[in-house]
Amino acid sequence: MKIVLDTNCLLRSVLTKSEYHCIIRALQKGIYILCYSHEILTEYEELLMRFYPATLTYNLLNFIINSPHTRQVSPHYKWNLIAADPDDNKFVDCALNAGADYIVTNDRHFKILNRIKFPPINVIDIDAFNEMVCG
Repeated sequence: MKIVLDTNCLLRSVLTKSEYHCIIRALQKGIYILCYSHEILTEYEELLMRFYPATLTYNLLNFIINSPHTRQVSPHYKWNLIAADPDDNKFVDCALNAGADYIVTNDRHFKILNRIKFPPINVIDIDAFNEMVCG
């Protein structure tokens, strides 16, 4: 299964004491493939640095870049499906380019994607994804 993980969900899964840390462990075990673009990785870095120590941030980013369970994609077409927050479109473009099964997010702006018939994009929240990969 391939997913794109919104930054808000990544931030919630980083710490080992988090109820969502299993998402990171499931990635390490290869239970799913994390797809990301350069734009997404840049946002990950920016927000991780805001909330976590540099060491933790760079260890996680190095893991994402070098893991056999991640895929960097380079979207060549911008769909612009989320008008309410255009910055969120980088996740949509990545998911479509990667052929991802899901975008995992708690961001309400992504709800518009449930009403769009084409291209089909499955959006799930962090609780549903956590249950899916961690039981």
